[in-house]
Amino acid sequence: MATKDIKFKRFDDIKDKYLGKEGTNKRDQYEFDLKLDVLGDMIKRLRNEKKLTQSQLGEMIGVKRSEISKLERGSRNMTITTVLKVFRALKADIKFKIETKDNELNLA
Repeated sequence: MATKDIKFKRFDDIKDKYLGKEGTNKRDQYEFDLKLDVLGDMIKRLRNEKKLTQSQLGEMIGVKRSEISKLERGSRNMTITTVLKVFRALKADIKFKIETKDNELNLA
């Protein structure tokens, strides 16, 4: 197949087609799950950079290794408190950005 025959689409167009437009339940769920996956990957990467096992990180914040494993896999059952404890233990800053249609609120 020649390159000129390939039609490239924007990723947003593909998501619109297969998941629905922004604001639909399926699309919102996809975006939420993706953010949890990214957060989990970030926790794992930082933990590995610090050369810590899941058990060691769990001990540092008072949870079991399985809880750290769930966080790294993007579990939906994580609490904000646990996430904050993890990032503090890893000596990493985390900032939350909350957007509404009227304004934006940054929580550091």
